[in-house]
Amino acid sequence: MTEIFTASQVETPPMVGEDASLNVEQAALVHRVHQRLIQDIDMVALEQQPPEDARKAIEATVRALISEMASGLYGETKEASVKAVLDEVVGLGPIQYLVDDQTVSEIMINATDEVYFERDGIIYLSAARFRDNEHIMRIVERIIAPLGRRVDESSPYVDARLPDGSRVNVVIPPLVPRGPTVTIRKFRPDMYTADDLIANGTFTESIGSFLRACVRLRLNMVLSGGTGTGKTTLLNAISTYLPSSERIITIEDPIELKLQQKHVISMEARPPNIEGHNQVTQRDLVRNALRMRPDRIIVGEVRGPEAFDMMQAMNTGHEGSMTTVHANTTRDALARIENMILMAALDLPIRAIREQMASALHLVIQLTRSSDGRRRVTNIAEITGMESDIVTMQDLFRFEQTGVDDQGRVQGDLVPTGIRPTFAELFERSGVDFDWGAVARANWG
Repeated sequence: MTEIFTASQVETPPMVGEDASLNVEQAALVHRVHQRLIQDIDMVALEQQPPEDARKAIEATVRALISEMASGLYGETKEASVKAVLDEVVGLGPIQYLVDDQTVSEIMINATDEVYFERDGIIYLSAARFRDNEHIMRIVERIIAPLGRRVDESSPYVDARLPDGSRVNVVIPPLVPRGPTVTIRKFRPDMYTADDLIANGTFTESIGSFLRACVRLRLNMVLSGGTGTGKTTLLNAISTYLPSSERIITIEDPIELKLQQKHVISMEARPPNIEGHNQVTQRDLVRNALRMRPDRIIVGEVRGPEAFDMMQAMNTGHEGSMTTVHANTTRDALARIENMILMAALDLPIRAIREQMASALHLVIQLTRSSDGRRRVTNIAEITGMESDIVTMQDLFRFEQTGVDDQGRVQGDLVPTGIRPTFAELFERSGVDFDWGAVARANWG
């Protein structure tokens, strides 16, 4: 279970702009200055200016208003108040400092006085506070308005995206009786590389060499794991192994991948408009991608009937394709994909679906977030074929926990099972440089 800490319970690294803990008088001043600013500034004229010029103009006005309304305010306290007002006008209010903090990976607004954030896999209670539910809704409107989205009683939840690519989910009453709930999954501008994941223990250097070889061999891979286990992060990292000479098409909802290759076409699903029309699903995009001459197709995450079209693509000359799926084990990942294919309502027999999966998929890579907050590859399984009506699998690597240290960190290694993969000879015939002996502790022959 994930533990929740407050600042008094655990020493946390310093945060950027730690100004959320304004006292009552300062918070009241910020509110008054903000209301006065709304009356005094021509927002239409400001919107026509470049963002930097508009911010400077607002900042000058804010400083003048604070000097007028609180002449005794000076030093760091004044600067904190100025920044708080600016965040209210052009930012995301009390949570802006969390958005600016690159070490924060998730921000969760549960109520006006309950704002949590995640750092290094651990959830903390922040000092950020909202005045009331209307204050939260004003920030929500600032997020979704530029995207043409809406959230109200007829549509009480919405998915959106910040300008930097961070994902936002909003749920409002009556679905959440206490008040609006906002969850922000932050986008990292500096994506983790494979070397970064090796350094932080997600997988070992030998596993990195194995994955590089699998990508070069054009094996179809599924990355499986629960929410927040690092599936997209790993997919981004191993995508650096893709040859720059290939045409790659990515399909996501929303866009999160940041591939380093030049010949990449990124496609994003589109939700229905206010009238409920013009929706473009991931399945539509996968089917269209087949007409765009891709060498590989990467689906950020399969959630529904697009799983069928993804299997079709993997079976029809688009080897080396990759996707992610929510599942707790490698076997569960296959069951999830099977269920999603059934959602396509194609009236296919179960055996036909499983035969297609066994033919299309080669590897399932399982990721898990441990109790210490670290994300790890815990299992790599190969799909070997069919026995009767069952898709057969064999574990190639499995995480073995050896204990927990004094600081609560899980100890263990991702070790080979000693089973030789069926595609081992492909490594040799294709000239892929991979030393099985360096990886296997057991004798694979």
